[in-house]
Amino acid sequence: MIRLSGRLRASLIIGGQGIRARKLRTFLSMVSLFLGVLAVVVVQAGAEIANRAMLADIELSQGKDGTRQMYLSPEGRTVPVALEVLEGRTDSVAMTSARAIIGEPGVKPINEGGGPIDQSGGGYGPNMTCDQSGCYPINDGNAGAPEGQAVELQLIGLTGDIRQFRPFRPSQGQWLDFGGEPSLAPRLVLNEEAAKAFSQYHVPAEMRVDGATANPTPQILGVVDDGGYQPAAYVRSDELLNWLPVTSMSGGNSGPGLQVLMSPAAIEVEHILRARLTAAGTPEDRIHVQTVETLERMSTELAIMRWIFLGMAALVLLIGVAGILNVGLATVGERIEEFALRRAVGTPRLLLAGIVLAETLLTGLLTAALAIGAGVVGLKLALTMFGSRFPSLEGVAFPWQAGVAGVVAGLVAGILGGLIPALRAARIPIATVMRA
Repeated sequence: MIRLSGRLRASLIIGGQGIRARKLRTFLSMVSLFLGVLAVVVVQAGAEIANRAMLADIELSQGKDGTRQMYLSPEGRTVPVALEVLEGRTDSVAMTSARAIIGEPGVKPINEGGGPIDQSGGGYGPNMTCDQSGCYPINDGNAGAPEGQAVELQLIGLTGDIRQFRPFRPSQGQWLDFGGEPSLAPRLVLNEEAAKAFSQYHVPAEMRVDGATANPTPQILGVVDDGGYQPAAYVRSDELLNWLPVTSMSGGNSGPGLQVLMSPAAIEVEHILRARLTAAGTPEDRIHVQTVETLERMSTELAIMRWIFLGMAALVLLIGVAGILNVGLATVGERIEEFALRRAVGTPRLLLAGIVLAETLLTGLLTAALAIGAGVVGLKLALTMFGSRFPSLEGVAFPWQAGVAGVVAGLVAGILGGLIPALRAARIPIATVMRA
């Protein structure tokens, strides 16, 4: 082991001296290899960043990978039992939904049906219900009402901070504070679609909620990007219950009756919730639980895309390998007498091969360092110039996987480009020294 370590150290020292003595050839080798290694770094970094960006967008609407989701039908005592079990929990959050209209009283909302405000026609039209006989409008109090300054949106009640499961991106203001006593004036956080509606139309701050005992005046705290395409607002469930009976928090036509998001470790909560709901009369077959497995579902597509681009980068890398090979063969040809003299004084063939291979490996590592540095600088410049257009890329750092891929590419290129010159140097006969 000590003898092998000494030979390795000698190879690296002599190889480094060879690089320093032939700076121009080393520079030409690095130039030919730089684009290949940079291509590998860019492909790996791009794949990791694209992976994170895709997951970030999906997490906004579906939840982080591993999140347990429970969907419940709102009949009977489902909602009261669920809110009671999850009150004050930090590892689980319940979401209820209701239809709300904010604006002038007694008028038809601009986006009737709760559709996007910039959709052609203003919304989805009247709320509809369908049965075996067909579909017909629901009497929601808007029939025959004149059009006015009002916006319809989905009002989502939360028992806790949902951002641990769905990482909403803050746009303006602040998020809900779940500490302290509930306010009689419901505090709302709008999504960007709802904020767009309120920026285009100046509406009075009166909120009508289906089933509410009175029309409260809400407080708007901030705006978040939740990945949704319909106007929505988030509110504390206990503040909503000040105005809305718990039996009315059924979702209606605006979404699921009740959705519970749980961390993977919240197994006890799931068991308690199942037991309480079953005891309250909820059929077992109506309690649906699923785990968010976005990464597993998309792994095949992401792997195929990554291998395709890595294949293209490998072709560029081979061009750099050919450049190193060409320079290495020319260098060995010029140093035949030197290598023959070393053989004559007892230098082993393995050490001669190691000297040549050490030069190409050191060249590959230096090139990899430059390519990784260029990748880091390029990513920072790209985020500075285009980061505001792509919110999912905010806070993205250079992935360490790309750095590892660059180092591996540099080492592989050094080995492939230096292997044939190293073998040729090791096979130079001692008699060649007689030419000198």
